[in-house]
Amino acid sequence: MTLIAVSSPASEKNTEFLQVRDALDAAGIRVPGCIASDLSNGYLLLEDLGDQTLLPLLSLDTAEAYYQQAVTMLVGIAAIEKELLPLLPYSPAYLQRELDLFVDWFCQRLLGLSVDESCTVVFEALSRVLIDSATAQPQVVVHRDFHSRNLMVLADETLACIDFQDAVRGPVTYDPVSLFKDCYIAWPRVYQLGWLERYRKNLLQTGVITGATAEDFIEWFDLMGLQRHLKVLGIFARLDARDGKSGYLEDLPLVLHYVQEVLALYARRAPEINAFHDWFMATVMPSVVDQPWFKTMPPDAPPP
Repeated sequence: MTLIAVSSPASEKNTEFLQVRDALDAAGIRVPGCIASDLSNGYLLLEDLGDQTLLPLLSLDTAEAYYQQAVTMLVGIAAIEKELLPLLPYSPAYLQRELDLFVDWFCQRLLGLSVDESCTVVFEALSRVLIDSATAQPQVVVHRDFHSRNLMVLADETLACIDFQDAVRGPVTYDPVSLFKDCYIAWPRVYQLGWLERYRKNLLQTGVITGATAEDFIEWFDLMGLQRHLKVLGIFARLDARDGKSGYLEDLPLVLHYVQEVLALYARRAPEINAFHDWFMATVMPSVVDQPWFKTMPPDAPPP
């Protein structure tokens, strides 16, 4: 076993990292081992899981085996009981703050758009729909960044997860959105829904949830994805503008594709989504297509 010494300020989430790490480990989820810790001084001695992330290994040929493992991990995470891992809730206020990043950083800062009162009314109405859907779902342990860059592939081809210190108790479809609608790799929707159905059935079989139909789950998944991807548009824009990490702009076209896909699928189902769809296509997209980072995503684009 190789080790890595981590020195981070006491203000970092070291306590949360260890609490979540221990709970995941107890649930059979492969995470970095913790050899020693000194929380008062911000020191951790952790197992080094190497540098092989899942993302570059993914293809249509390899996805099924890796995602079968990942779904098992997701079910194990969701099954952790509240008493074993007390976490902050993914509250409506928290979800709204995330959505606001889209307006503040993507629309106004990156695109230079003016957001007037009529736009605000449309956005607030959409936000209520998305937040209501999120809070209506079964609430489970949520990793919050369960995607291909935070899954490590070990020498024996098993997966381990990292970057879990921001875990909360939240919507049951949040982590599947992070993985199946990954911001760094695109999968055909038929693949996404197949993995989602496997996840749902496993949750039902293990008693983590009861009575959720496939139709319920797909709608939860899609609307949760819309919330997450609007947030991600804001986060990636902020990483560019505030932190100088312009590489994230290259990932915006895929995230925009996810947003447009859900808006098109659900525009006729709810007037709030329809109004936002019309505003987004008439106001946001004309500015987007003029950006140097923009490129058109082919429908259901498979990974390379």
